[in-house]
Amino acid sequence: MNKAPGGSPDARKRLANQSAQEFIRGVWLELRRVTWPTREEWVSATVLTVVLVVAIGLFTWVCDWVFGQFFTLVHPG
Repeated sequence: MNKAPGGSPDARKRLANQSAQEFIRGVWLELRRVTWPTREEWVSATVLTVVLVVAIGLFTWVCDWVFGQFFTLVHPG
């Protein structure tokens, strides 16, 4: 009888469990090494993001309005 690659189903299950455990352990160790931002850094990055989103939104709205006025002049209703 031909054996399936990777050995018996029990061996594959143990290997998968071991691999899952090693993965979880590796993720946990990596998360402990992360340098997490301070509250001040987090707040300033959030404020910067909100300000940039609003600014880009306003810029897009102004460009849309200007091009709309221009195209209305070029090709009236």
